[in-house]
Amino acid sequence: MLLLTGGFGHLISFLLVLTVLVFVHELGHYLVARYNGVRIETFSIGFGPELFGWNDRAGTRWKFSAVPLGGYVKMFGDADPASLPGEHLQHMTEAEKAVSFHHKRLLQRVAVVAAGPIANFVLAVLVLALIIAVRGQQFSPPDVGQVLPGSAAEAAGIKPGDMIVSIDGQSIDSFETIQRIVEVNTGTPLTIVVRRGGQTFDLRVAPKVVTETDRLGFTHHIARLGIGRKGVDFVRRNPVAALWYAADESWYLTTGTLQAVWQMIIGLRSSDELSGPIGIFQLSGAVAQEGIIPLLGFAAVLSINLGLINLFPIPVLDGGHLLFYAAEAIRGKPLSQRAQEYGFRLGLALVLMLMVFATWNDLVRLSKSWSS
Repeated sequence: MLLLTGGFGHLISFLLVLTVLVFVHELGHYLVARYNGVRIETFSIGFGPELFGWNDRAGTRWKFSAVPLGGYVKMFGDADPASLPGEHLQHMTEAEKAVSFHHKRLLQRVAVVAAGPIANFVLAVLVLALIIAVRGQQFSPPDVGQVLPGSAAEAAGIKPGDMIVSIDGQSIDSFETIQRIVEVNTGTPLTIVVRRGGQTFDLRVAPKVVTETDRLGFTHHIARLGIGRKGVDFVRRNPVAALWYAADESWYLTTGTLQAVWQMIIGLRSSDELSGPIGIFQLSGAVAQEGIIPLLGFAAVLSINLGLINLFPIPVLDGGHLLFYAAEAIRGKPLSQRAQEYGFRLGLALVLMLMVFATWNDLVRLSKSWSS
């Protein structure tokens, strides 16, 4: 992909991936809102001043804005793009209430808000299914091809030619499954059942957590057993099977990400692994140079991350709205407008702090790469 090389290519790749993901996310909100009879005032890709746009027959303003780091759907009744209810809600006519988002039933509002993250998960599954059907899914038998000297595997007695049968009671059907289990480990001993010469052995192995730095300067703290596979193959699946395996891969990526975040919160994993817009910009450009398939895979992973982040129970994000709706379901009435305003201010402060911290990580990585 020669057009996606160099600094300009990095920018194009970044904007292309981000625009598609944001569009799909906001389209989820838009379609479910329209299905429930909500009037949409604005569908924006980006924030800030409008660069260009158009009005459709339903009166929705579709536009691209100057800051391409997100987007929003502004529905009738919203006071701002964050969907904070406006003071004018109580003065609406019956006709206006019929198309107002904030006058819809609780479950309808929940569906509209949840539709954005769900759309990102659906996109990830479809993209991964396309990759699995076209290129194939990486698959290696769970056979040990090599054991690194001084590794955790060598210390535990694992030998080349062994077959990994199970890890902590979970059956192993591929080398990739071994990687999934081990990579999120933080050094906790694992019970590994291996088959050798027709016999099985129970071994206790504590993976070693190592620090690896990739070519872009991203630091990763990953647990390793210290074994290598015998070979790598790619298995192409039919469309139905591809969807199944793609859903399974998406579930793994989702749970793995949540587990990593939890490990950061409780201090078992370094927060240096967090990355912001600069890191995504670098990574998207680098992946694009490897070809369309790696770029699609990167977009799928990023789509899952976008869906997950938006489900965090932080006001301003979709998860914050859902948290408010949960409180409404318990109380039998919505939270007061003042309470929602304070919640959104706190949520905005948290999101900005997180973005600043992640961007700082990116800048530290950049400075290290420049000085090396």
